[in-house]
Amino acid sequence: MNKLSEKLKEIKKRKRIGLMSHVVVGYPSLRETFETVKSMAECGVDMIELQIPFSDPLADGSTIMKACEASLANGTKVSDSFKIMKELSEQIQIPFLFMSYYNIIYKYGIEKFCRDAEKAGASGLIVPDMPIDEEGEEHFFRFAREYNLFVIQVVSPASTDARLEKTAKLATGFVYCTARQGTTGAKDVMDKELTNYLERVRRFFNIPLAVGFGISKREHVKSLVGHADIAVVGSAVIDVINKSNKEDMESNIRRFISDLQVE
Repeated sequence: MNKLSEKLKEIKKRKRIGLMSHVVVGYPSLRETFETVKSMAECGVDMIELQIPFSDPLADGSTIMKACEASLANGTKVSDSFKIMKELSEQIQIPFLFMSYYNIIYKYGIEKFCRDAEKAGASGLIVPDMPIDEEGEEHFFRFAREYNLFVIQVVSPASTDARLEKTAKLATGFVYCTARQGTTGAKDVMDKELTNYLERVRRFFNIPLAVGFGISKREHVKSLVGHADIAVVGSAVIDVINKSNKEDMESNIRRFISDLQVE
């Protein structure tokens, strides 16, 4: 059984909002990636995205982009991402998902990537630039299903009803709703139109809704209760890392994640 299926059932049963966090593999280092993930899991995060660093992360804002650049400068390779996924999934029981851009998967080999991701313990894949209209040629979704991986679809406020309907036919696990159009990054204020947007997405999807892009404080998570199923915190975690000394980084991350919790 896919770990993500079990976790989504548990979140629904307890009628609470889940929390998904995010790391860029190899930032600040591979060992610190491991320790950060371990800290977040111990503080109650439900699932974690492991982003494979990429030179041109189009959906990401400056915080994650700089983290990707630093990780690549450190020499992080795709194979390192598989290694750390395997190491984490063998020691920590929450679901892990790879976040990547399609260029990496295409170059690696689509079936090989899905097979190796499943072997490493991944529960799903988040690939924001995967062209769903090209499935007939790429067979990405077919291979993901074959290797028991959920493919998490990403939608935005700019998504038309026709696009939402088409995307819903391929969506599995949960759907990732960006809270605004544009790139990732922590914000102080949530979009006032978010509720209407999520209600529109609900009309097309019968799987849980996750909301990301700008979530950075408990008030943001609390505002999603009753409207979404999962809050996604990405850039804000890296902001904590960037503002911390090595000695207090893990304690700061633990404090930040604990402060986000909403029951």
